[in-house]
Amino acid sequence: MFYQRRSLLILLTVSALFFPKAGYAEPVVAKHKNVIMMVMDGTNSDVVTLARWYKGKPLALDEILVGGVHTHSLRSAITDSAAAGTALATGHKTIVNAIGMVPGSNRNGFAPVVNLSEAAKLAGMATGLVSTSEIQNATPASYSSHVTDRNNYHDIAEQQVYQNLDVVLGGGKSSLAAKNRADREDLMPVVKKMGYQVVETKEQLAGVRGSKVWGSLAQSALSNHFDREALTPSQPSLADMTEAAIQVLDRKQDQGFFLFVEGSKIDWAAHKNDPVGMVSEVLGFDEAVGKALEYAKKDGNTMVIAVTDHGNSGLTMGSSSTDRTYGATPAPTFIEPLKKAKLTLEGAMTQLKPDHSNLLKVAELYGLGNVTRDELGNLKGAENLENAMAGMLASRAKLGFTTHGHTGENVFLYAYGPGKPSGLIDNTDIPRVIGNYLGITDLNYKVKYVEAGQYFKGKGFKVTIKDGMSANPVLIVEHEGVKLEYPENKNYYLKDGVPVETLAPTVFNGKEFFVAVE
Repeated sequence: MFYQRRSLLILLTVSALFFPKAGYAEPVVAKHKNVIMMVMDGTNSDVVTLARWYKGKPLALDEILVGGVHTHSLRSAITDSAAAGTALATGHKTIVNAIGMVPGSNRNGFAPVVNLSEAAKLAGMATGLVSTSEIQNATPASYSSHVTDRNNYHDIAEQQVYQNLDVVLGGGKSSLAAKNRADREDLMPVVKKMGYQVVETKEQLAGVRGSKVWGSLAQSALSNHFDREALTPSQPSLADMTEAAIQVLDRKQDQGFFLFVEGSKIDWAAHKNDPVGMVSEVLGFDEAVGKALEYAKKDGNTMVIAVTDHGNSGLTMGSSSTDRTYGATPAPTFIEPLKKAKLTLEGAMTQLKPDHSNLLKVAELYGLGNVTRDELGNLKGAENLENAMAGMLASRAKLGFTTHGHTGENVFLYAYGPGKPSGLIDNTDIPRVIGNYLGITDLNYKVKYVEAGQYFKGKGFKVTIKDGMSANPVLIVEHEGVKLEYPENKNYYLKDGVPVETLAPTVFNGKEFFVAVE
């Protein structure tokens, strides 16, 4: 570390989050305890069934199905990934778009709440974050940052760097580059200065031997599972990243660890109503679950939880075209059209020339061979070519969709290991179960986020906010000739110009700064 350590912690309220609730967890005490929390974003139940038929044998998920989960957000029966991720990471319901923040008073707007990564780190555990999307995307961001707007990759990326996690693997490299940031700060040198081994390829990841690794594996999101070999063979799979993360964290086994893993792009394919993409990402996620279970079964003290944050698309095996034939519709009817695809819709569209002169070839890559003259005309005249192609394939496979958006159903709960949850529970119960198992309760730590202005003024300090409307706001605290400066998103403050380490980034909600105290 390049700065000192002080006891004033920039951490979050732990007691309200992790007080255990009876009735849904098996209380367990173990010497070293690990949790691998896995989220397959935007996955409804039928796509899991479809993926199983596509694979032709049981999924790794099948053996650990234990219940279901309510997914609603604070004010809506249908959530977005930000509110859902916040519930899963913190145990608090919030409104859409908010990441690790909950509505506060009218004056303060939003207030930050602790996430599992921060609580585990405070407890002395190793921590990791893995995602197939940009790591700044809503769900991984919920386990590593606090912002009022999920699209604020600028602040999310900076907070993630200064969270000082042990393992970070995923996309989103572009959000670290100075040229893409409003504050013009280059974050990659900071990553290296904090002691991370930086990797950018599958081969480099396989060669990691240290105790801290940062994988900037794509400028934005990683390729879909079915597309990777053809389009980006140097990228690791989600299973590769999960296995590598576990290996690194296991080197700190005396501490125990908390690892978050997301298969992000099931949701993205679902928004496009792309059944090939959805199956692709479920199977990629399932391989990662297999790696997690392999480790957990050998270790004996590792809990694995897998869940989706919400449904998406309303995919059904069967559509209006099977109204009278569903009783005589074998599984290949739904599967064989999908297996003709060499790429997902996202992957196929990357091959489309600007003048669309190779449209038939792209359609064939997506499994749409033998396109009729009428079908070709529909594709050429489509207002949205992706929707037209996905709709054509769904029609051939007799699959139905109800929406291009999220859905509000209860979702499957998968869990394995000591302390695992079961039954029908709320998404906010999951972090409480994890906290109970890891011993992260109000009995262990009494720290809380406080609104800095009120807190310091109450102790006789002068408090001002410098450059509050800029990309680099700073909290200034002064008392009897001593000046403390708390830059937004960083895990240190400056005392008379000298950096002093804290354990998590300072949070600014656009109006007020928040710090946490013992």
